[in-house]
Amino acid sequence: MTDGDAVAPLSVATDLELTVDGVPVGVRSTGDRLFLEVPTLRTAVRMARDGEGLEERLAPVLRVTDLTVEVRVREATVAVLGADARPGWLSRELDVDPVEVRVGGALAAVGRTVLAGTRRVARLLPV
Repeated sequence: MTDGDAVAPLSVATDLELTVDGVPVGVRSTGDRLFLEVPTLRTAVRMARDGEGLEERLAPVLRVTDLTVEVRVREATVAVLGADARPGWLSRELDVDPVEVRVGGALAAVGRTVLAGTRRVARLLPV
């Protein structure tokens, strides 16, 4: 943002729930940060593909209102958009700039998904 950009701070004071292709996605707020709690990486990728181009229209609005959106999968942040997003080389390589992609969060989400699947299988096995 340049010095000439106007900032109209906005605060979100409630939690919401939305549905994406029949999958519930929780939305928590801390005032200036919205957390989209997506249940699976597959759903997160589907949301990104279905909303192709949305990030380019949404990012300026989020910056002007001083809001940040974090997309989280299994409690790990996989992407950030808005005022606090810092897209890097990976965002440019994936052609998703202005979205900040967090590889560590994606790897943590994959690991937690594998662990959850392993636990489900273990519960089915006789002891």
